[in-house]
Amino acid sequence: MGISMILGGGLALLAAVGSAYHVAAGVAVWRFFARPARLGGAAEAVTVVKPLYGAEPRLAENLASFVAQDYPAPVQVLCGVNAAEDAAAGVAAQVAGVEVWPGPRLPGANGKMGNCAAMMVAARHGVVVLSDSDMVVGRDYLARVVAALQGDGVGAVSCFYLGRGDAGGWSRLGAAMIDWGALPNMVFGHVAGLADPCMGSTIALRRGVLARIGGFGAFVDVLADDHAIGAAVRGLGLRVEVPAMLLVHAGAEGSARALWRQHLRWAVTIRGLAGAGHYGSGVTFALPLALVAAPLLISAGCGAIAAGALAGALMARVFVVLAVRRAARGVAGYVAPSVAWLPVVDVFGFAVFVASLMARRIDWRGAGLTTMAAGRIRAR
Repeated sequence: MGISMILGGGLALLAAVGSAYHVAAGVAVWRFFARPARLGGAAEAVTVVKPLYGAEPRLAENLASFVAQDYPAPVQVLCGVNAAEDAAAGVAAQVAGVEVWPGPRLPGANGKMGNCAAMMVAARHGVVVLSDSDMVVGRDYLARVVAALQGDGVGAVSCFYLGRGDAGGWSRLGAAMIDWGALPNMVFGHVAGLADPCMGSTIALRRGVLARIGGFGAFVDVLADDHAIGAAVRGLGLRVEVPAMLLVHAGAEGSARALWRQHLRWAVTIRGLAGAGHYGSGVTFALPLALVAAPLLISAGCGAIAAGALAGALMARVFVVLAVRRAARGVAGYVAPSVAWLPVVDVFGFAVFVASLMARRIDWRGAGLTTMAAGRIRAR
């Protein structure tokens, strides 16, 4: 048995395992978002905290979606910037119903958390909903989030999200990577009990709980601040609820370099959280593995095995696409990417994964950071 046969056969086997995983992930997405929405309970006054950085595409429109809520209680939408000259401040000030905190932020390597910690002095209400600047929501967003927060034993609420590219082709590629990669992986991990997601798309919690975990200021030197907040909430004996609803992440990556940096940062963050599990996740890249295996198998006279591995991987990935599209029906602000992106999505994602195994330096909104032990970061 030649070396090409051994290597190609091993890669084809890994691709088959990855294909089976994608089928399981697609089923998890299909079932999770088929659950009925939880509504009801008393509406509570809410402060939405939005840390901003730069005038992102469609920023005003995205912020306005948090103002236009079908919600009967008072809502304060509070946006903060790191410095008053940030262009995002001018955009936010033009959105009716939005208040702008001009900075400065608290010092620390994590500018987002420093921003949030500083603007909390202007927060007025007892329920705090932290949401990243690039999120888009439907009119029932706060009603569903607050209803979930009122569940027994719930200390925080977070939400899964889809992607939408607002800055051209590279951002649309990034959106497809979220839809067909990050989302099914997160849902599968959550459903299978392998992960406890808490995402920057939404972290809703009461001010008393926020105070007990040290406030946002406790996370100004942490890379995965959203995960760390979730872990701190669970450390109080409370759980993080993830309702069956989808938000939209509005991507602003206008170049290949920007897209690479964004997804590499996410991958390095996951590596720090999952440890050995991140290295093992390479098996989930079924299509790239099958593509690498194909020429080896063909040269060894095993073209049928190569074709089977490729066909199985492609069918499994298409099933994931269909499951996500079904879950995304009716999601406000969402535009489904073309399935033609699928091979590029998987090859680009595999390249990011390989780079993340070795990377120690990352870029976050133009700031160079060095990763350290226990999920800590420092500025370069």
